[in-house]
Amino acid sequence: MTNPLAPGSLDGRVAVVTGSSRGIGADTARYLAEAGAAVVINYRSKAPRAEKIVGEITAAGGRAIAVGADLTDAASVRAMFERAVDEFGPINLLVLNASGGMESGMGEDYAMRLNRDAQVNVVENALPHLAEHSRIVFVTSHQAHFIRTTPTMPEYEPVALSKRAGEDALRAKLPELDAKGVEFVVVSGDMIEGTITATLLERANPGAIAARKEDAGKLYNVAEFAAEVAAAAVDPVPDDHTRYVGDVSGFSPER
Repeated sequence: MTNPLAPGSLDGRVAVVTGSSRGIGADTARYLAEAGAAVVINYRSKAPRAEKIVGEITAAGGRAIAVGADLTDAASVRAMFERAVDEFGPINLLVLNASGGMESGMGEDYAMRLNRDAQVNVVENALPHLAEHSRIVFVTSHQAHFIRTTPTMPEYEPVALSKRAGEDALRAKLPELDAKGVEFVVVSGDMIEGTITATLLERANPGAIAARKEDAGKLYNVAEFAAEVAAAAVDPVPDDHTRYVGDVSGFSPER
């Protein structure tokens, strides 16, 4: 996949990408680093995997560090941002990529704690460390963004509801972000082939991915969607603060 960002276009910028030790987050971090940004690879528990991404970026001439943080823990998040600023300076770009909720054994409220509460926690702890004219990018899915008007698969509904709750909580902070000169954009994508969420959905509901692909005509893969997330870091923010990736014709907009 070709990097949508021009080489050097992010020189001198600092980016923090949550949940970036694999998948969409890792590819987004690679694109940002290739464009010149110093990147913080955030992970929850897979340090070797995160360090591998760092090694790839630095071997290519970029700058990156891996910082572990449990996003549901405020002290852990504060320490992550303090480390980022100590290493690279004020943060220009925060990509809220980490999400979940389909994992087993994490408690009934885990989806809401991670997809709503932790997102707000990360933003509130990031604000003191953001540079002027910085941007926050929140990554979500069509199934979550449109959940109030378009039903989704029962297996995904708790995640969709919690991610929409997270989006709503962040949108409620728009006046505060505007006052601080911080831009905000939501990147909403269809199901992404090759992600852990798609794998878990397919396991719970065999044929779900193929059915959605037939309905939509195309599903983005990890690298393609990550390129859209990276582009959202620099492209003009839409008036409604929402960048749609993939077909939305089957989803009912809110009135």
